[in-house]
Amino acid sequence: MKLQKLIYIATATALTLNSCSKDFLEEKMYSSYSVNVDDVPAKIIGLHRQFAELWGWSDSQGFVGCFQDGTDVGAPGDVQGVEIPFYQYASLNSENAGVNHLWTSLYVIINNANIIISSEKASPTEKAEAQFFRAYAYNMLVTFWGKVPLVTESTSTPRTDYLRNEVSQIDAVITADLTDAINNLPEVDKTITQNRINKDCARILAAEAFLRMGKNQEAENIVSPVIEEGHYSLIQERYGKFLTDNGDYYSDMFRWGNQRRSQGNTEGIWVFQMEYNNTVPGGTINAPQQRRNWVAAFHKLSGMVNADSLGGRGNGRLRLSNYVKYGVYQEGDIRNSNHNIRRKLYYNKPGFQETIWIDSDGFKVSEDTPGATQITVKTGDLVHWSKADTLAVMYPHCTKWGGYDVTDDFGWALIKDWPLMRLADAYLLRAEARVLSGNVQGAADDINVLRDRAFKTFRAESGNLEAGKVSAAEMSLDFILDERIRELVGEENRRYTLCRTGKLAERVNMMVTQYPEGVEEKKITGFDANVHTLLPIPLSEIQLNKDAVLEQNPGYK
Repeated sequence: MKLQKLIYIATATALTLNSCSKDFLEEKMYSSYSVNVDDVPAKIIGLHRQFAELWGWSDSQGFVGCFQDGTDVGAPGDVQGVEIPFYQYASLNSENAGVNHLWTSLYVIINNANIIISSEKASPTEKAEAQFFRAYAYNMLVTFWGKVPLVTESTSTPRTDYLRNEVSQIDAVITADLTDAINNLPEVDKTITQNRINKDCARILAAEAFLRMGKNQEAENIVSPVIEEGHYSLIQERYGKFLTDNGDYYSDMFRWGNQRRSQGNTEGIWVFQMEYNNTVPGGTINAPQQRRNWVAAFHKLSGMVNADSLGGRGNGRLRLSNYVKYGVYQEGDIRNSNHNIRRKLYYNKPGFQETIWIDSDGFKVSEDTPGATQITVKTGDLVHWSKADTLAVMYPHCTKWGGYDVTDDFGWALIKDWPLMRLADAYLLRAEARVLSGNVQGAADDINVLRDRAFKTFRAESGNLEAGKVSAAEMSLDFILDERIRELVGEENRRYTLCRTGKLAERVNMMVTQYPEGVEEKKITGFDANVHTLLPIPLSEIQLNKDAVLEQNPGYK
């Protein structure tokens, strides 16, 4: 099975490389790019690369959509294919490429983390960084699959007798790893470079894991220092490279060139750094497809050209659900401004002018449409599109993954940094822990910190100083999940969040019954709460595990 093969290949490779000592032709490698399997720092950088290869996979462009489509956040757009079973659930099976890629990639991370953790040459800090990644991988595995094989040592021989360990056994390893990580990782501004894992990354991950385990007070305790130690502050004012551009202080966090702490982002806890034009070897991985999923394909509209201010070239593979577009935001919430959820476009092609026909709703129609009005549009005017365009070309879309590289107008790869953890996550996780512990006033206090930021401009302009305020009576897990949409849409792995909280089935059912998509083939269908709250074990893993039964999750073949 791939789990066994990966361990065997990685370990065998390490042993082979290690056997190539300086005695071989007495050659010494002075290049900084020489291979040295005893180089623990290089192995740690390798873990970061493996993380990037997991989430930057381009072989199936729709992989990003597997974790948004079929939930309360995502609806399919111009799908690539791998994501289809994640909203047409009856077709989800153990041979899905997305399922296989996630499982295999997580075990690659685990195996390589095991090598570092067991190394006598690794320092406590180096082991702690590897423990963070191992805990990340196992937490993802048990959240999506439940019981999985637990492997804490690398092996030089293939195994075909794996069994699924109880979740409690795996949770014990996750807890121990994150305890060590928090104790031994440096604070945020004391890491070797600003993209490396710090102790607050481990605290955020630990809070998520403890909440999944039902350890609500432990989750609150572990995440509170992220808020209280004073290393971070919410972005409240505009900053950075784009002060002369249209925008707002919330959208500034997600503009390429503004995302790192050194660039003014005081909220960032883990910002995964990519490097422009591969100026750092390995700085770009594969061809990450997040922008092509999240940004609409507005380049197909006449009068439009790609631009950084609009997020570059998208493919519209993933649309926001009707629930997000029309159901969760209040008037005045900056997180729903046109800079953050883009609902309007303005023709930006120089010298553009065109005569079109529109209906009473402003949609572009053919000239023989009853009641159509003829208008002339030009550069700078509001863009009109057809109703058919709303399935991929233009619709309200999240701008967080937008970015434009002038050397790649086609927009194949994403080269901007990835927002993975920030201070807002800590407030949301603590609010969740407090709700589940019955401290609804404490939860409201945390949520109001975020909403004070979100409604700051509206309050000043409207004079309504209570706009956006919430009360303890409003606090519930469902409210927290909605607030996570408002704050983290486009950032969080929504399927993971709903599985972690045990809310996937409820939220999917809500979408089916209350917020159906208008196009039949784009609707959520076939969901079975007894099956689809877990993913299938990849069939290849089961078939190769010939000396023991690696049981499939119920309902899958």
